[in-house]
Amino acid sequence: MLEGQPQHLGIALLMTAGALALMRAPQGAEPLFGLTSVGWARLSIALALLHQVMVAFVFRVQLHRNLMSRLFGRNDMAIWRALFLPLLVARPVTVLLTGRADPAQIGLPAWIGWPVGLTLLALAVWAMHSTLVYFTLPRALGGDHFRDHFAAMPLVDKGAFRYTSNAMYGVVFSGLWGLALLCDSWNALILALFQQSYIWVHMYCTENPDMDWIYGNRL
Repeated sequence: MLEGQPQHLGIALLMTAGALALMRAPQGAEPLFGLTSVGWARLSIALALLHQVMVAFVFRVQLHRNLMSRLFGRNDMAIWRALFLPLLVARPVTVLLTGRADPAQIGLPAWIGWPVGLTLLALAVWAMHSTLVYFTLPRALGGDHFRDHFAAMPLVDKGAFRYTSNAMYGVVFSGLWGLALLCDSWNALILALFQQSYIWVHMYCTENPDMDWIYGNRL
């Protein structure tokens, strides 16, 4: 149940401290919807921590105790989707709000920042489309923890998954970097670094051990 979670906790604490230390808070910064750029960044980090701790908990209790299914029956995945998706959507939204409220610029010339930012955002949209169309949302939400038939499905090799086996973490999250560059925001850039690094912590501390349990040597 706790495999990989002490590492998860330790890395999360160190990453959070590092990200907050790198944030810039210029004096007199105007708030946006009641929060400064640093305030939005702190909220974004807190929601990411909540999201991934919640996912780790639910994945483990479902995988090893079938808890969600025993509590909610056939509605287990619908309830899980309702818990999961708002926190997922909050990631790009809070990065964007951090960037829009941030007076601290990255310093790149616009002729570099805009094309690179738009390219990263386009790649993220393409990878998200590939995830929804080819991988499907139920599988992306951890369907193999809930239903055996998801675990029996073949690997996806279409769209972005043709080029990388993990388009979700490797490419979709690049859109956060794109938002930071388009906003020319230092704090959003640090936040994008935190968000993408932290999702890989989830991959190695939670998902990889889970996949060993579910798939054995099949992957």
